[in-house]
Amino acid sequence: MRYLLDTCTFLFATTEPELLGKEVRNLFDDYDNEFCISIETVRELIIAFKNKGLKFRECQYSEDIIHTIKNVLNITILPVKEEHMQTFATLDINVNQDHRDPSDHVIIAHAITNKMPLISCDRKFQFYTKQGLDLISYRRGG
Repeated sequence: MRYLLDTCTFLFATTEPELLGKEVRNLFDDYDNEFCISIETVRELIIAFKNKGLKFRECQYSEDIIHTIKNVLNITILPVKEEHMQTFATLDINVNQDHRDPSDHVIIAHAITNKMPLISCDRKFQFYTKQGLDLISYRRGG
């Protein structure tokens, strides 16, 4: 099965897997599963690496991030295409919980368009299940 990881889930999986919760850790233990991230997540990671000091043991420079994701961590990077932007354009935004993060919305649109389960601990994502998001939600450390 193919799964899309949101940015926090990707970070937990690669740095603090105990925060993923048992159900999600079990998914990672199944070698038949394929894990993917949106190129939008890569953009967020590069910005965090450059601006906030995000550290990857395998990366000395921001240019190393893509190679590390693909070749060291064996995670597929999915491009954002026109059809993803069409879904993004029609997405109702969760204004009740002030969820205005455009990167989250691109990742959600990516999951909906590709009909992939999205793994996230973000409680605001539940709102998007009414729009077709297949969400695997977990509590950090739960």
